[in-house]
Amino acid sequence: MRTYVGEQQAATAFEFEELALGFEELPEGIDRELFLGRPGEAPEERVARLDVACEALKDMRERGENGDEIAAWDALYAEALTRTIPLLRSATRRRRAPWTGEAA
Repeated sequence: MRTYVGEQQAATAFEFEELALGFEELPEGIDRELFLGRPGEAPEERVARLDVACEALKDMRERGENGDEIAAWDALYAEALTRTIPLLRSATRRRRAPWTGEAA
């Protein structure tokens, strides 16, 4: 399956993110893995990571409301990251051919 953003094909998850979000350079200071997670992380690790991500997002929002424009943009970016599903996760699911089921 090919992934396109506009008329450009994204070959990797990084390219997709760059095309979709329009960043030529990723914002410094945001740990992408904190908001995206990593493939194969344990459920306990995920819960702990999400707790820390929520606290970091809350802090960025508060600083943004107090006039820090960069923190406000970082909060929007981090929130968008929490709603994305990395391409690798969807590619790891295997689809079986329709003729290999029980009826075959």
